[in-house]
Amino acid sequence: MSDYEPKIVAFFCNWCTFTAADLAGTSRLAYPPNMKIIRMMCSGMVDPKYVLKAFLNGADGVLIGGCWPGDCHYINGNLKARRRVALLTELLKQYGIGEDRLWLRWIAASEGTMLQEVAVEMTKKLKEIGPSPLSKNHRKAI
Repeated sequence: MSDYEPKIVAFFCNWCTFTAADLAGTSRLAYPPNMKIIRMMCSGMVDPKYVLKAFLNGADGVLIGGCWPGDCHYINGNLKARRRVALLTELLKQYGIGEDRLWLRWIAASEGTMLQEVAVEMTKKLKEIGPSPLSKNHRKAI
């Protein structure tokens, strides 16, 4: 299991977290390459079916990144994302996937270092808990 690298699907808000990822790249801040970033206009646009589909297609973890509360370009999109993640967490627990595999983090455009820290921390946590229980059934390339 020591060579296990978790697969992470990341849904990032265009205005904040995606910009932070861009800043991390231009600042040459290294973070694990096991994260596939999907750019969304707002974290509130992350439909729960996207998260479930990511897990069904072999993701070991899903990270949703958005603007800090009060700073959303769409006024309350990030609050909608927070409500959805709370419901999804309960659903993931019921189906045995585990709540530790879905993370929601507020990362502003200027916080490239925080993005790096979250990516490293999530990868470390997923390595500790091991592959997703769904990975035995499906393992598509992400």
